[in-house]
Order: sequence, then structure tokens, then C-alpha cells
Amino acid sequence: MAELLELRGIGKRFGATIALDDVSLGVQAGEVLALVGENGSGKSTLMRVVAGAIRADSGAMSLNGAVFAPSDPAHARRQGVAMIYQELSLCPDLTVHENIVLGVEARDDRARVKEALERLGYGHLPLDQRAGDLSIAARQIVEIARAVASEARVIILDEPTSSLTSSDAASLFAVIESLRADGRAIIYISHFLEEIARLADRIVILRDGVLVTEGPKSQFSKEDLVRLMVGRSISELYPRSTRTPGEVVLSTNGLSGTSKPTNVTIEVRKGEVFGIAGLNGAGRTELLRMLFGLDAIRAGSMEPRSAPPAVRWAQHIGLLSEDRKEEGLALGLSLADNLTLPALKRGFISPKTLEDTTRDWIQRLEVKCREPGQAIGELSGGNQQKIALARLLNKDCELMLLDEPTRGIDVGSKQLIYQKIDEAALAGKAVVLVSSYLPELLGVCDRIAVMRNGHLSDARPVGAWTAESLLAEALEA
Repeated sequence: MAELLELRGIGKRFGATIALDDVSLGVQAGEVLALVGENGSGKSTLMRVVAGAIRADSGAMSLNGAVFAPSDPAHARRQGVAMIYQELSLCPDLTVHENIVLGVEARDDRARVKEALERLGYGHLPLDQRAGDLSIAARQIVEIARAVASEARVIILDEPTSSLTSSDAASLFAVIESLRADGRAIIYISHFLEEIARLADRIVILRDGVLVTEGPKSQFSKEDLVRLMVGRSISELYPRSTRTPGEVVLSTNGLSGTSKPTNVTIEVRKGEVFGIAGLNGAGRTELLRMLFGLDAIRAGSMEPRSAPPAVRWAQHIGLLSEDRKEEGLALGLSLADNLTLPALKRGFISPKTLEDTTRDWIQRLEVKCREPGQAIGELSGGNQQKIALARLLNKDCELMLLDEPTRGIDVGSKQLIYQKIDEAALAGKAVVLVSSYLPELLGVCDRIAVMRNGHLSDARPVGAWTAESLLAEALEA
């Protein structure tokens, strides 16, 4: 069968860095092509070339047998190629209807929008609702509906489930199946190998800007994919040392926020990883923000007593935010500045100490970068996350509050972060881990509690939970 979209010899450099090296691939109508690889492997760069966001330095593309050379994303959409980015690009102050028709020419555009949503199984979504008021899952559907309304034949999805709950992800998978049945070509980027196994027809693996191999899904085991992606075998994804919890380092009694969470009572001990499961919006992030002093406490008490973030850092309590781009990192500053921000607030650090410290963590966490002075915004998501975690490790935090620490990063980076969490707990640190990825909670934590509508269940040993029971607890009415 002829390929709907074909790429031949695509190359791209950024200065001395080779981002893509002679990459050729194709995708057929009615096919889901999974594009996998570590952060920094070239996946997103390649798809940005396809979507018209950047120009390749070499190579050529064809769409339906004709030359395809989009000058910008709008041009690509008009020709039938749409990309939906991990960081969604809706206009929050516009309505659902207005977002979908942006760049779409149609006389009866309201009917066309309704039809696009109905084809995705979301005809109930209010057209006049402000996009910024929608859930993340609903915003993603609006982006896909925009692609459908523009008659895009090739739809690129970049880490579409990184911010979704299990139930929302299942709904998205149904949408993808309907798009495939409709003859659309889907290019699917994901670090979740379970999703690749479920959705993909074929798999393409990139490493360091080079296409390593490609083939039908049946050709690859999970172990094969990991080895080909990272260039080595990962024998144990979730390292777990024998840990003995010690004294209580964090306790709350009836802690409540302005809206969520409500009446939370917990104890977290030295040398344990305390997991919090739950759906997006359940109140998990709000709890961590209250513990760190970012959000107000309406009722209840905690020990150590509530204090602003600057005091929390001085108390060796650190927060890793779920949103590294908006509040977790200063993207325009260097790796060195981001790593040592808590220390910089206390006084002067010599340039040599700053550089030596950063180089040490770059080596220990296998961060791919040019130098400590490089702007952190130039790094891939996984490497940015390593520096965000290194900030807590460098500060020698006794209590680490980690909110979705592996969201949107590759399996090799995940394994390294799990290893550092295990090492911290073994050294007597306390870790509170919020995650939407149930295998991660079950693989890393000692005890797990579930947040539902602002209320936190009793914590139980990890062996008392399964993925099914965690989800059931989160969904229970």
C-alpha cells in the first residue's frame, strides 16, 4: 500500500548539534505509527519538521504523492497535516467553537464543529464554553476536533496522555481507534510502552537523531524496545532497596485548603516513599502546595508548622512541581542557576563552586547538555526534569515533595529518577510521591493513599493495593 506521508533523508542541525541525521520513514492511511525514543532522540524535532514549525536542512517530504514542504503550521494544516503538542495550544479565553474554527474556512462552521465533536464521541461538549475552563482531557479533544474539522489526513499526537488519568486515556484511545477507522494516519509519540503495545501498528525507534530500526509491533518485545531506545538493557525499572521507616518527619491533622483538599490526616516517616494516587483535580497537587507553603491552609494543623517556601528550603523541604515549564524551572536561566536557586537566595556562591557543583550533578544524573551555563529551556523534557530533581538532591532535602516527577520523560530517565528516589529513601530521607501512573506508584512506594474529591483515604502498605483497586478507590462515588 502506498504511504500517505513519506519522509526521505531528513536532516537537521542546531549549531554543532546534529538533531536529525538522514531519517526516512512513511505512514499509511488508517495506520497508527508509534515514534519512540529517549528525550533528545529527535522525535519532536522530526515531527515539528513535518508540522511546518521548523525547516529541515536536508531531505524531502511527500503527501499523497505530491511534494510536501510546509512553510508554517497553518500551511501544513491546510494541506492536511496537524500536530497536537504535549503542551496544548488552545486560546483559553476563546470558546470551544472559536478554538476549533481557528484557521478553518467553512460557511456553516458551527455545524461543522458539532459534526467533528460528534465523530469523536464528544458531541455533548458545550460549544460556547470557555476553553480555559475545560479539563485537560476535554481541551485535548478540542485540539483533535480542530484537526478533524480541518480535514487533516495525518494527525500527530505528542505525548497525549502525559496529563491524563487512566479513564481519560481510555477515552482518548477510543478516539484514536475511530480516527484510524476513518482512514486517518496517526503518528503517536509516547514514553508509555503499554500504550504503544495497545495502539500501534508499526513502531519506529530513534536514538541520537538516527533511525535505529522500524517494523510491525509484533516484532518487538518490551525489553527489545527499551534496549533499542536507550542503547542498553534495563534489568530493573523499579529498584527497591530494603528500607526501614524511622521517625515521623511530617504529620497533618485535619488539614484543609480553600477548596481542596479536605480534612487530610497523614504521617510520613524517614526512609519511606509515601505515594498519593487519584484523578486529576482530586486535590493531590493542592496538598503538596500547602505542605510547601504555596497555598493557604483554611483549617487543621501540620508539623513542621506552615511556613513560606523560602523557610521550607531552609528546613530542607523541597518541592518538585508537576508543571516544570510554568513554575518548576526558570527556562531562560542556566542549568547552574536553576540547580542552585535555593542556595543563591541565601548568599553568594563563587562561579567555580557553581560550575563544579553543576558538572557533578550533570554527570551523576546523565544530563545531556553542552555546559552548566546553557539555558535550561534548550534541553529536552527529561533532562530538564533531572535538573529539577537535582535541585532537591543538591539541597540535601530531608523531605522531598514530588508531583508527577516522571511525566513526559523517557524510560531511561524514569529508571534513573526511580533509582535516585530509592537511594534517598535508603539514606533516611522522606519522599511524598504524587503520580497518575499506577505502575510507578506500585513499583516505587512503601505505602499508598488515594485522594478522591479532596479526601485522602487511609494509607495502606503497597502490597495491599493493585492497579485495579487503586483506580476503583479513585473512582468510587
